[in-house]
Amino acid sequence: MENYNQTSTDFTLLGLFPPSRIGLFLFILTILIFLMALIGNLSMTLLILLDTRLHTPMYFLLSQLSFMDLNYISTIVPKMASNYLFGIKSISFIGCGVQSFFFLTLAGAEPLLSASMAYDRYVAICFPLHYAIHMSKRVCVLMITGSWVVGSINSCAHTAYLLRIPYCRSRAINHFFCDVPAMVTLACMDTWVYEYTVFVSTISFLFFPFIGITYSYGRVLFAVYHMPSSEGKKKAYSTCSTHLTVVTLYCAPFAYTYLHPRSLQSPTEDKVLAVFYTIITPMLNPVIYSLRNKEVMGALRRNIQRIFFVKV
Repeated sequence: MENYNQTSTDFTLLGLFPPSRIGLFLFILTILIFLMALIGNLSMTLLILLDTRLHTPMYFLLSQLSFMDLNYISTIVPKMASNYLFGIKSISFIGCGVQSFFFLTLAGAEPLLSASMAYDRYVAICFPLHYAIHMSKRVCVLMITGSWVVGSINSCAHTAYLLRIPYCRSRAINHFFCDVPAMVTLACMDTWVYEYTVFVSTISFLFFPFIGITYSYGRVLFAVYHMPSSEGKKKAYSTCSTHLTVVTLYCAPFAYTYLHPRSLQSPTEDKVLAVFYTIITPMLNPVIYSLRNKEVMGALRRNIQRIFFVKV
């Protein structure tokens, strides 16, 4: 078997869309979702930055989630779109490493930040008198910084490994971005040790935060259940169930892809599942976490009035 590791040799991304009318339709739909995610997350980040009434721990964390989603989807879709439009499916070795680094950083940081947001709601509802202490500005900064730093460290380790292993098969990656499972299949060495580290990382960055999120929202629902206000109960149930649904849409496909044995993986299945955590979830987050929120909509109206001097 030929063994080479030429860092100057490009990879080829086989892409997501078939060369047909259906493929063109799916491409247009993806671009529309990308634009919605771009506008939604950028608007939320700027709105929370500009409106002083939203300068609270909850919205501070939410602005970071929007910022992460903005970068997350921008790491994947523009390259995929340009490859489809111009028919150039190649991506340089270094470019693939850079894309993989940013993707893994954001993929690891987002569940940690989501867990921080769930903890914020848990403290606010279950321990309202201690909220200012447990969710001070310093604590928020530490949560956000910790999410970015831990995600970056994990990403550095995986990216460094992917860039140094020898690739001896075709460099055609059967995916629409440089995803770890798709790249590992091209290696010409036994990667079982690395696959075990991927398993451990996935458990650490997805399952543990998901357990924390579920526990926090479970305690919130338990506390709300004992409140006399039926309207408050309805709102809490709706909010918690919706947030858990979005988190599940992100974590479940990601976990299935990264924990599935390589021998049983299907490239088509992996690409379809990847759409959920790379494209759909970043579009849903600003809608679920923000546009259904009365305070956010009020801030939006105030800023529109300030800019255009009209009563909305």
